[in-house]
Amino acid sequence: MHEVRVVADEWVTLADGCRIALRIWLPTTASERPVPAILEAHPYRRSDATASSDESRHRYVAEHGYACVRMDLRGSGDSDGVLLDEYLPQEQADICEVIEWLAAQPWCTGRVGMYGISWGGFNSLQVAARRPAALAAVIALCATDDRFADDVHYMGGCVIGSEMLSWSTTMLAYSARPPEPTVVGDRWRSMWRERLDAAEPLVETWLAHQRRDAYWRQGSVGDTPDAIACPVFLVGGWADGYTNSVFRMLEGSTNTVRRAVVGPWGHMYPNDGRPGPAIGFLDDSVRWWDHWLKGIDTGLMDEPPVIAWMPGEEPETGTWSAADSLAELTVERRHVSLGDGPPIEHRSATTTAAHVGVWCGTGSPGDDADDQQPEDAQSLVFDLEPFTEPVALFGRPIVRLRLSSDRAQTNVVVRLCVLGDDGGSTLLTRGVLNLSHRNGHEWPEPLEPGEFVEVDVALKALAATIPPGRRLRVACSTGLWPLVWPAAEPATLIVDPAGCSIELPLADPDRHRVESPFGEPASAPPLRVDYRPRDEARRAERRVESGRQTIVVPRGYPVIVGYPDLGLEYDDHGDDRFEIADDDPSSAVAHARRSITFRRGDGSVRIEVTAEMSCTHTHFVLDHELVAHADDELVAHRTWHREIERDHQ
Repeated sequence: MHEVRVVADEWVTLADGCRIALRIWLPTTASERPVPAILEAHPYRRSDATASSDESRHRYVAEHGYACVRMDLRGSGDSDGVLLDEYLPQEQADICEVIEWLAAQPWCTGRVGMYGISWGGFNSLQVAARRPAALAAVIALCATDDRFADDVHYMGGCVIGSEMLSWSTTMLAYSARPPEPTVVGDRWRSMWRERLDAAEPLVETWLAHQRRDAYWRQGSVGDTPDAIACPVFLVGGWADGYTNSVFRMLEGSTNTVRRAVVGPWGHMYPNDGRPGPAIGFLDDSVRWWDHWLKGIDTGLMDEPPVIAWMPGEEPETGTWSAADSLAELTVERRHVSLGDGPPIEHRSATTTAAHVGVWCGTGSPGDDADDQQPEDAQSLVFDLEPFTEPVALFGRPIVRLRLSSDRAQTNVVVRLCVLGDDGGSTLLTRGVLNLSHRNGHEWPEPLEPGEFVEVDVALKALAATIPPGRRLRVACSTGLWPLVWPAAEPATLIVDPAGCSIELPLADPDRHRVESPFGEPASAPPLRVDYRPRDEARRAERRVESGRQTIVVPRGYPVIVGYPDLGLEYDDHGDDRFEIADDDPSSAVAHARRSITFRRGDGSVRIEVTAEMSCTHTHFVLDHELVAHADDELVAHRTWHREIERDHQ
């Protein structure tokens, strides 16, 4: 193990003069015996917001002989400039310059790795596609190769109602945060003013691109899978929102993805994985870096490259399966008819499917879906014959529907549930499709009312074991509020059961079962932090008053975070509220509120953002307000109002 020193504030001046802030965990002997560098880059602030977890992960890996580097993106944390959007070419170019700088340092061997989760996973793949000379390997966790298909904006061509405004509001508050005065000095006020003046609600940009155009193709590395030449290690979770990308990249890569792990956790590092079991991910990543950055034969590449958690028949049980390819884990794709008989007419309430769980779980209370019986009662359901033996599902089910609509534009929602002995209905997975996008997301095609079409709805990838005697249920509707923003008009579907089927991906866990291939979770101690609980806990409420439904979901940290060693208190909280009236899609409203406060000594900075997204039959309507204070002084007050035409939504 190496002794490590921390360079709290290092600076890289880019070609255009922009100064980028880094924090580096560096073995003390690196000046005599250089080491490879490993870079993580995202906008979530290395000086405070992620400082505790950064310390636990980066110090641990640095102790194994690496220079671990955390970079504040341009316009975030203590770096110069402004943050204008997600995953811009400018961001990728900046990271490439930083990689070149790292490789040239006397304490570096010239070989660099890159890794990260979510935003940091996205840009790890995007930068790899640019092929900077020094980048030798990548680990991407909970990320995607397709920005339109998998991120917080659209799903199946539908607007993600629970996430698009919510995440945009978070980013508006984040982009308005000032740099740390103790790091950048007196110029912090001018830097903050530049950020406040440049801040814009990103939801306006995202809604201006309601189809998969050049905006979304930029940064979607799956469009050019051969662009990535360095080896890639993918990590996903069954409760995460980006699981499908692991399957796509394994199927579409040309031997670029050399290792992939999908576990039972949500959107988090697997060494903290909830729900469990957590794994020794940092040790696994060190073996990866040792192989690709140091040329040490760790035995990692002799192991099966695809490893997945297979849940058991009972909750919180399961085993690991390992194989040489994804195809080996899915042993059969079984087609099952959903029935016969005459066509069935169905019209869903706009409030259908309020309790289908969160889009992207973190293992927190309230993430999981409730009993689906109330939602099933408002849906068109098809119950399959009970299984006579245990059945393991692994992969993406595909539901084929033959249907017509009385409207040119509507959505179709498919939930796959398993029925319990007590009559309960447990959600396994779901999928949605904007029917105007049935032939692709680039060029929407309205339906011809009354004309039957066949559509395939790909459901989210899953792993599940169904006990003998249980039935699967396929539930179809046109609503999934608030997860999916409703189509402009209520639609009545006519579904032809004889033309409907489900393709089930079946696995044989016994064939590929392995003892746990991972060690116990390990990390360095996190930064010393004081947690002072709030009264508020994560919750999802449903109230129906005069036919109007309201759902409230708290967001942000569940605690106030104090950093005693830094003399800083950081408070980040807020909530989202979703409202809709029965049988009135134009009544849909999403509200978001965020509050961030920094306190140091007698001084404080406070940022408040409120946002609302509503709609008419023809437009989305957006209203935002941002207020920033330094102590009791009003520093900025900005408002936005914009109406954006609906494009086949």
